[in-house]
Amino acid sequence: MDINFIAKALKELGHPTRLMIYRAVVRAGYQGIAVGGLQQKLDIPGSTLSHHVSSLVSAGLIKQRREGRTLFCIAEYDTLQSVIGFLQDECCADEQIPRP
Repeated sequence: MDINFIAKALKELGHPTRLMIYRAVVRAGYQGIAVGGLQQKLDIPGSTLSHHVSSLVSAGLIKQRREGRTLFCIAEYDTLQSVIGFLQDECCADEQIPRP
């Protein structure tokens, strides 16, 4: 995965409000969570929520789906796995095992 993509995702998750939003969206599962429900759950003003959700969408961390008048936020789990995998894949890569 592109390092610039990973850096943008981590940057967006580095903001406490966006991290709270993302965590709630991830917890909601594959059906997602309605924006109104997210706003109630986190007690965030609508304009603030919209701003932060937009940032998470632009980073590829969530997508949105409209059903009638209701807008849902759904986690992009493949992106989440890519970001986590990017960090995990490098674990101990340069470690040298001491020889007895």
